[in-house]
Amino acid sequence: MAVSKDEQKVLAARTAVDTLINEGKIFSGMKIGLGTGSTAMPAVTRLAERIADGTLRDIKAVATSFQTSLACEEYGIPVYTLNDRAIGGRLDLAIDGADEIGPGNSLIKGGGAALLREKITEYNADSLIIVADESKIVASHGTGFALPVEVIAEARLPVTQALEKLGAKPRLREGVRKAGPVITDNGNMILDCLWEKPVNPAEMEDAIDAITGVVECGFFTKARPRAFVAHADGSVEER
Repeated sequence: MAVSKDEQKVLAARTAVDTLINEGKIFSGMKIGLGTGSTAMPAVTRLAERIADGTLRDIKAVATSFQTSLACEEYGIPVYTLNDRAIGGRLDLAIDGADEIGPGNSLIKGGGAALLREKITEYNADSLIIVADESKIVASHGTGFALPVEVIAEARLPVTQALEKLGAKPRLREGVRKAGPVITDNGNMILDCLWEKPVNPAEMEDAIDAITGVVECGFFTKARPRAFVAHADGSVEER
């Protein structure tokens, strides 16, 4: 029987956490960034289970969203910010999901609108671990999952025009069960961008981030991760 997509997410997350513990890459006293979304949450759950069974202790977490903070609160995992003295602006490791994993483990993230806090957290971690189901593996970026771009509300139109000059077709993200646009945890809007042809993610990350009014984009190319990808046959591939 094939393993469902939801089951793959849990399998990838559990395998990643347990493997890293067995390798000595996750250990007591670590400062760990915790991501957001349907794949990151099983990783948070597995981390909490390994704390509860005594394998880990004194884990300090930096959460990337209100969702993750609430989960940590429920599991009793203490949450800090990068600015807290206990963290000192740097993490040992960050673990998260991804919306696309491309060649060389380039990423698109931000489907849950938490890309800014995720990038701040993960670009300030010594290592980045990505957990995903097999549907997230792609041959290229730009034409599949829409790239999220977080923008200052007052700059929405000029940023849209600048993105169009880069060949993108931006669309303002609308809320679900909410009238009006999605507003991020930081009080900004999201423009979701698609291209007619694949784009170079590293070049486009720099080009988009250089636009005045852009807060951050969902290309993650400057912190190449180790990825654990679960497949429908029940196997987990390391990339």
